[in-house]
Amino acid sequence: MAESTAPRRRGRRPAGEDTKGALLSAARAVFTEQGYDGATVRMIAARAQVDPAMVNHWFGGKESLFAAAVQMPITPEQILETVIPGPKDELGARIVRRFVSVWDETGGGPFVALMRSASSHDDAAAMLREFITHALFGRIARAIEADRPEFRAALVGSQVAGLGMMRYVIKVEPLASADHDTVVAAVAPTLQRYLTGDLGAG
Repeated sequence: MAESTAPRRRGRRPAGEDTKGALLSAARAVFTEQGYDGATVRMIAARAQVDPAMVNHWFGGKESLFAAAVQMPITPEQILETVIPGPKDELGARIVRRFVSVWDETGGGPFVALMRSASSHDDAAAMLREFITHALFGRIARAIEADRPEFRAALVGSQVAGLGMMRYVIKVEPLASADHDTVVAAVAPTLQRYLTGDLGAG
């Protein structure tokens, strides 16, 4: 007589069964499909087959889960709360200083990993686009009530990503070893024009 086969398990994943990894995989899929604004904790938990409370347990909420999924060492909210307050005409400088400070503290490793993933995996590229257009730079452009916010967000993202590539991935000198004040003074005016300046006809 043949041995009976155990029924396939259905329902939620046990809490100890690589829940964190399952949530990260599910988050990348849901954020890619639904976008940052459309994705919910319940959607992600359902995809991972875990209780929604596990998102808070492992990551503290949607913001931190997104940051982990996109391999950023800091959440979009933590960036926003430090760059939005203050004079609008100094916003570009605050953005550059914040990013360079965060990346330098981690040795540029998370940025390098993100760029490598985005260049070789469609899902990672989609997550990076979502980060640039909606989760961070798009929110900054909308917060200052800029015209053409999506275009401005894309331009800011291109400048920040380009800076990261040259400083941390390719390590072009003297930019790679320049101090923060030097980088901010050189790059911030371009970011400021992208955020609040005249972009020409469009």
